[in-house]
Amino acid sequence: MASNTQTLRLRRQDTPKSAPQPARHAGILQDQLRRSARRPWNPNFSTAIRILLLVRVAGAMYSNIQDCDEVFNFWEPLHYLDRGYGFQTWEVTPTYAIRSWAYILLHLLPARFAFAIGHGKRPAFFAIRILLAVMSVMCEAKLHRTVVEKINERVGRYLFFMLLLSAGMWNASAAFLPSSFAMYASTLAFSYAVEPASIKNNRRTLFATLLFATGAIVGWPFALALAIPFVFEELFIYGADRVEPSSRSPWMVSRWVRLLAAGSTAALIFVPVIACDSVAYGHWSIVPWNIIRYNIFGGSERGPDLYGTSPWYFYIFNLLLNFNVLVILALSSLPALYITSKVDRHRLGLRKPAQNQSSPFTLLALRLAPMYVWIGILTAQAHKEERFMFPAYPMICFNAAVALYLIRGWMEVAYVKLTKSQYQASRSIMFSNMTLSVIATSGLLSLSRLLALWNYYHASLSVYYRFEAAELPRLLNDTGLISLPPPNTEESEQFVVDLSPVKELNLSLCIGKEWHRFPSHYLVPDGVQVYFVKSDFEGLLPAHFKPSSRMAENWWDRKGMRSTPTGLNDLNKEEVSYYAPIETCDYLIDLDYPEHPSSSTYEPRYAMDEGIWERVSCLPFLDAANSPLLSRTLWMPGETWRNLNQYGDYCLLKNKALVGAKEAARKV
Repeated sequence: MASNTQTLRLRRQDTPKSAPQPARHAGILQDQLRRSARRPWNPNFSTAIRILLLVRVAGAMYSNIQDCDEVFNFWEPLHYLDRGYGFQTWEVTPTYAIRSWAYILLHLLPARFAFAIGHGKRPAFFAIRILLAVMSVMCEAKLHRTVVEKINERVGRYLFFMLLLSAGMWNASAAFLPSSFAMYASTLAFSYAVEPASIKNNRRTLFATLLFATGAIVGWPFALALAIPFVFEELFIYGADRVEPSSRSPWMVSRWVRLLAAGSTAALIFVPVIACDSVAYGHWSIVPWNIIRYNIFGGSERGPDLYGTSPWYFYIFNLLLNFNVLVILALSSLPALYITSKVDRHRLGLRKPAQNQSSPFTLLALRLAPMYVWIGILTAQAHKEERFMFPAYPMICFNAAVALYLIRGWMEVAYVKLTKSQYQASRSIMFSNMTLSVIATSGLLSLSRLLALWNYYHASLSVYYRFEAAELPRLLNDTGLISLPPPNTEESEQFVVDLSPVKELNLSLCIGKEWHRFPSHYLVPDGVQVYFVKSDFEGLLPAHFKPSSRMAENWWDRKGMRSTPTGLNDLNKEEVSYYAPIETCDYLIDLDYPEHPSSSTYEPRYAMDEGIWERVSCLPFLDAANSPLLSRTLWMPGETWRNLNQYGDYCLLKNKALVGAKEAARKV
């Protein structure tokens, strides 16, 4: 590999570099050359986008909301900007200001546009998720093509299918979270960082720096840790440069100055973010610093540990759920690279690097390092959540793809030694079958996991749809506010229900112990007030934003952004004034486990109290605590598998007396 620009390029050939003698094996050599021209199939950029879009848009439409933080810290503030009301957490108050309104505002215009053309909040909700999925697709496709062109075609192909089929990317791509935004930015940044550093390649340095900074400043500041290997390479590693000892000092100065200039340019991203947040909160606010200060320097009485801690192996188990066998491959990537340097050194195309040149093993190790850095940092933290791992998801797939390629190389080396024929190795399909089986197994396990999430847990979203699509139209029809056509007629199929009259009924929807599965006001029609009722949970629940006129044209007119409701605190101390009396609730969302019932003073079995509550709609919901590990983790077709698990009833309940009285009063 004499060319500097190919320092990191892994060899395309499927077999080790040990060609037979040309004079004796001319026919074999020609056949090998013909076979090597059959390059591994990889989709081009536009085809990759089309294929990824099919899966990502499906994820946006059908994936669950995995984290209540997504709802209360992002969907609800966006709903407040959009519709003038919603729940407010302490994080989005001017007193604490650890969530960026700048990030939330990026989604306001798409939400309003979708609301206008879709005639409702539900279309706006899914439009935002589809937009996020499209952003993820663009970043994934760019990374895939860069790996194909700069690393290796087979690695690129493995990476594409690992991204496409993994349950982790399905969940993360359409999540309205700063960690997902950081994933988009870090993926794009990594697509530039996989090129070797060079004094002649200013584009790599500038774009990677800008993108890493964007993910950290607009999204999540801790995501900047993924840039540590990139910064190290820029400052200390030759990369694609060949540097004589006499010129090493000027070369290093040039590299340092260039990175400093790129960093200074990237720092300008702070300007609009700080300006936006300062206007929103009504005072000078540097949200990225506030996040770091709270999480690291908050003191013993506050900090993320108040919201739960997990053992060190939490992320290992969580990643196994989302990436299954790919996690094992990804974690073995650096050891696999070391083994390759001993048994298949020619795999990276260089016998021995010169003293003034970087080893391709060093460069590839730096590409594999971000995942290890990220997992190491997060594992050291006591407070752990699945969403924290999102920024490194594409790197997990990249590491797994590299490991699979290197392991395939070992097999080829062993095969050549056993058969004494490189020609036989080139004809064998066992290697392609091995890689195909790994990717197919991973994809099937991911599909099984996604079907489990849908079948076991999607009731928490479906019951809100039934409330909007079935119960409210029935109630409005019974009270005479609208007139529904006869069911199962051509007119009924084309009839669009107008739910705006629901405001006249002054309905309340209450949530008790299921507060953490509330999917946001975007899935509750305007005119229905949502309240919390007391449960056994003793932490702090959100307050309501100070109501604002929904006709306000400018986002900065929303006064609730600049006020802190009484009782909101950063110590997770319960505020009882946020609860509504259960007697005032027209409807209630609750979860009941008939096979394993439990009740308490604040969590009675509402669904069984037929004197007060009517079951409007109840859907099966997994009782994870009483189901086997394997069957609750994965889904398989058939009643036998389903019957291994225990299920509860996720219910929409109606207060017979209250709703009945409102129906009667309206009719009169």
